[in-house]
Amino acid sequence: MDKTVNSARLTPVCRLMKPAFDIKSARLDALAVQLNSPDPAAVRQTLEERAVQYRAFADMPLLLDVQALDDPDTFDLGSILDLFARYGLRLGTLRHADEQWLPVAQAYHLAFCGPSRNEEKSIPLPEAPPAATAPPPVVGARKTLVVERPIRTGQQVYAENADLIVLGMVSEGAEVIADGHIHVYAPLRGRALAGADGDQNARIFVQSMQAELVSVAGIYRTFDQDLPAHLHRKAVQVYLQEGRLVVAALGD
Repeated sequence: MDKTVNSARLTPVCRLMKPAFDIKSARLDALAVQLNSPDPAAVRQTLEERAVQYRAFADMPLLLDVQALDDPDTFDLGSILDLFARYGLRLGTLRHADEQWLPVAQAYHLAFCGPSRNEEKSIPLPEAPPAATAPPPVVGARKTLVVERPIRTGQQVYAENADLIVLGMVSEGAEVIADGHIHVYAPLRGRALAGADGDQNARIFVQSMQAELVSVAGIYRTFDQDLPAHLHRKAVQVYLQEGRLVVAALGD
């Protein structure tokens, strides 16, 4: 009787299967919505007044900072979330130093976090300083808003239906927004958002590129690390090319 055994039938087959997903560390720069009033009517009014301006943030990660509020039991988080969602702004995280707010976040399936260790004290948003404007444009040309002084931390300037020219520095934590192009003839250390009304042909021109964030027509990029030497602190332009945000040295 042939007792030869086919070893192929006895050898176990071991396949290295790649998992469907992995969990890895990542750093995401989210914009914080600092809620100063729990009143849904007041929130609705601000959203209505700044609807076009905030359109540029529709695709960005947002967290809701409620550290100015004291009572989680009377806070109508559901109404606030619905209001922001109507304007395309979706909040994914709730932030407060008091862990009594954790159940509020969990009830609406939001992540919860406390204040960052490195976070500076919040600065109230002051009104933009008076700015000189360019001479009246010719018919059919886009208007231009000119700001001759620096834009300081916590300040925000928005050029509605216009290009924006800033002659001073844009500090960290400051924002310049325009429906058209943005020109910064000084260091840009804060955020610049061009084409806020959806104009994909808008561009950002910077004399010294040190930005926290740049965006064109809602497509944005943050900067965790310095740009390459030929771009960092150099004159650059930012524009869209085939749906991708490009940062290029001026003259390239």
